[in-house]
Amino acid sequence: MAHASARPTGPSRLDRLIVTRPAPEAGAWVEALRAEGWPAHALPLIDIAGPESPSDLQTLRHWRAHWADADALLFVSGAAVSHFFAEGVVAPGAPTRTRFWAPGPGTARLLARVLEPLGLGAGRIDAPPADAAQFDSEHLWPVVAPQVGPGRRVLIVRGSSPNGNDEADAPAVAGNGRDWLIRQCTAAGAQVEGCVAYARRAPVLSAADRALVEAATGEGSVWLFSSSEALAPLQALAPAPVWARATALVTHPRIAASAQQAGFGRVVQTRPALSDVVRALESGWTRP
Repeated sequence: MAHASARPTGPSRLDRLIVTRPAPEAGAWVEALRAEGWPAHALPLIDIAGPESPSDLQTLRHWRAHWADADALLFVSGAAVSHFFAEGVVAPGAPTRTRFWAPGPGTARLLARVLEPLGLGAGRIDAPPADAAQFDSEHLWPVVAPQVGPGRRVLIVRGSSPNGNDEADAPAVAGNGRDWLIRQCTAAGAQVEGCVAYARRAPVLSAADRALVEAATGEGSVWLFSSSEALAPLQALAPAPVWARATALVTHPRIAASAQQAGFGRVVQTRPALSDVVRALESGWTRP
């Protein structure tokens, strides 16, 4: 699955692997990667918090209480699951046919965990197959398409961004990378609504964080990106030419395009599962 641009011949020595996922995910990934012998460091480049907008909070409270009114809920990430189910979600008072959609296995695992106390089994969860070429909305759609039609109600549980670029074109359900699936649902006659469960913010970097960034701009440094949004803080700190000698290890083609635009001289793509990331590392680098 992994492929690269401007890839040198033979494996390269890896001196530091920067994990940019939000906390606490970054810490968990660092621990797992270090257990495999890789010199991983956590540098969360997206902060996750609860929504602050009064309208977002009101909508979130409504859907936490009335989630069973939707035929399907799409959770765009693990953060969407964690924040939506953080409080106020109760089991339905009557049988419900509501389905729960996840773009990837990590989100599906979190859903299974939070649905169990509600008396709902993992059989309610729809996700791309384990052997899918990618874990995203495009590969989720063939799984859930038979559920969508006129009169069906789909809720997109998502986050908001500090720059106002939410997750789709439609204002009511905006959100990065979900516009294509939303269009498929509306084209099939479904009513699509949105619910902001969390807010993504630019991180406040410490002096130690900035020193790590400066040290990780050259050869031997690999940056692991699971979101295009994590690239923005780096672009604010240093212009594109600075990143020409560093490598971006990315988990989706859209992130690969963003990393190339940001100036990374080498971009390697892999599936987002930890095992796939480790295989990509083993195929392209040697441990220190």
